[in-house]
Amino acid sequence: MNIILLGPPGAGKGTQARKLVEERGMVQLSTGDMLRAARTSGTDMGNKVAAIMDAGELVTDEIVIGLIEEQLTTTTAPGGFIFDGFPRTLGQADALGELLAKVGQTLDTVVEMAVDDDALVKRISGRFTCGSCGEVYHSETKRPAKEDACDECGENNFKHRADDNEVSLRVRLLEYYKKTSPLIGYYYAKDLLQSINGLDTMDGVAASISKALDG
Repeated sequence: MNIILLGPPGAGKGTQARKLVEERGMVQLSTGDMLRAARTSGTDMGNKVAAIMDAGELVTDEIVIGLIEEQLTTTTAPGGFIFDGFPRTLGQADALGELLAKVGQTLDTVVEMAVDDDALVKRISGRFTCGSCGEVYHSETKRPAKEDACDECGENNFKHRADDNEVSLRVRLLEYYKKTSPLIGYYYAKDLLQSINGLDTMDGVAASISKALDG
């Protein structure tokens, strides 16, 4: 099953993708991870990516699609693929559809993690992570059991993203609504969209996603 998780910054897409990888054997295709891996791979495509990123320029859609095609045709994914961070625009959505058809695959469903902006800003403003293992915490709703130790790895390496503040978050949300939210209508028209409450508890969101995938 190939899926897209849609939702604004901080909606929890990464956390839910990791659960799907662990529980269903899916493979998460993160454009950020793919670009970082390509940059150091030494391949022709990797050298091209490195040159563009070193010059401070944006990587083209064609290159990202090329990286995704490489993953789709060389990676074993018993549970299917999760597209993370792509598509972000209608043009990219068209390109992804064409690529999947080219390699003989389909997009099975798109899960929109719907949120209330004000509640999301409040949630993200208190968010911090373990710099060692990536576990996510919150100053109000999910503090570590010990103030100076991560529950998962025991390290005292907590980090708070500089842009996890109200002003930066609202700028990121505006960018999302301008460019990415049209995908909601796009996939609704294709009868692929399923919306869930993205502000439910972590387990509640996971249960809703499972229901969407299995229903």
